Amino acid sequence: MQGRLFDRWLFTGGMALAVADGVFLFLGVILSMLWRHWLVPRDLVADIPSAIAFATIMVGFSAVLGIYSTRRDRTALDSVIRNVLSLAAAVPLAYFLFEFRHTTVSTIVAIAVLAILRALVVHADARHLLARRVLIAGTGPEALAVQQSLKRFGPGVELVGFYAGSHAPASPSVPPEQILGADTSLLALSRLHGVDEIVVALGDRRDGALPMNDLLDCRLAGVRVLDLSSYFETALGQVRLDYLRASWLIFGEGFRHGMLRSTAKRATDICASVLLLVLCAPLMLVAALLIVLESGFPVLYRQERVGQAGKVFRIIKFRSMRVDAEGDGTPRWAASDDARVTRVGKIIRKLRIDELPQLVNVLKGEMSLVGPRPERPYFVEQLQRAIPFYAARHGVKPGITGWAQVRFRYGASIDDAGKKLQYDLYYVKNHSLLLDFIVLVETIGIVLLGKGR
Repeated sequence: MQGRLFDRWLFTGGMALAVADGVFLFLGVILSMLWRHWLVPRDLVADIPSAIAFATIMVGFSAVLGIYSTRRDRTALDSVIRNVLSLAAAVPLAYFLFEFRHTTVSTIVAIAVLAILRALVVHADARHLLARRVLIAGTGPEALAVQQSLKRFGPGVELVGFYAGSHAPASPSVPPEQILGADTSLLALSRLHGVDEIVVALGDRRDGALPMNDLLDCRLAGVRVLDLSSYFETALGQVRLDYLRASWLIFGEGFRHGMLRSTAKRATDICASVLLLVLCAPLMLVAALLIVLESGFPVLYRQERVGQAGKVFRIIKFRSMRVDAEGDGTPRWAASDDARVTRVGKIIRKLRIDELPQLVNVLKGEMSLVGPRPERPYFVEQLQRAIPFYAARHGVKPGITGWAQVRFRYGASIDDAGKKLQYDLYYVKNHSLLLDFIVLVETIGIVLLGKGR
């Protein structure tokens, strides 16, 4: 599940792992120093800032590698690869910061033990010791959807069961053995089973189907109560379209566009874009040369996209497809294995190098580093007719990368666009510099691990 920090949602399971990593790394370095200082007397206090820097940098690198992800569907091999990369980075970093000599071996041992502890936590279900206990109010399809999401995305969450209530369907969609007695109040069940959260998963809220008084009693007793939209927002980082009501968007929190927030984001975009253009200039020159050698000019291509408030602008990218990719003039969805992509195009798309020229769009104020990916006007017209609330994604500037890009695979259809919109709406509702930072960190991890398009 998630907890609130600076009025934004963050995955507390991942945060707990990150904090534990930082503490363990710091203490491991301190113990190594104590051993070294016993052999070679020195002032231990002088090295404490370096120990803090080491722990902080390693936690940041681990975050980039996705080690603190709360997803349950990661394989043991995937975790091993990420931890080996983390260990490989720790040794040169430790030597650079401390010139370790005597402490190199002990530091490697400390990092290796940390990797083992991580594996135990992620793959041995050790998180149940701190699990939040959840009760689902409902037994219909909505309740089943919540249960399935808990299984896939909910480490550290223990499902207590389902509360049938007085308006339960004759044929429940959930396992009957997990349905708790309807003759007991919600508050009594919550106290009996030590419930931390109640998710209200009822399709019909009319005619007394929603036990308002019982839910109020639970809320007053300190039990957290979430409706479907709020649950999926906090647990999965998305705004589910199938359970979304316009009133929830209108009266709920979020969608803030203060002057301070806008100014800080714009300043960050300008500074980061200038820095990235300078650092990536050699890489961009190499990419341009390879494009010319394989398929000639033009190197760049410009294409109309829909930006903030529906304003159309021309996006700039490295050309990754054949010159005649749309020779007949008919726009087509770009697929992850698109046959129109050149050999060089496959590489620069995989590494996201084709997106680098969009830094110019960011400097011009047409885009941001982080935001919903801008779509072509031809497709926007189709999507706005087919998908409810699609236009809401134009409430902020489009981005080079975004929450949907780090949470969902490459989209190539109207159905995929609808699923990605659920993440875009979450970003539009909850956007902040902190969330932007998380997206950028995860984007770097995707590129480093070769999980791009």
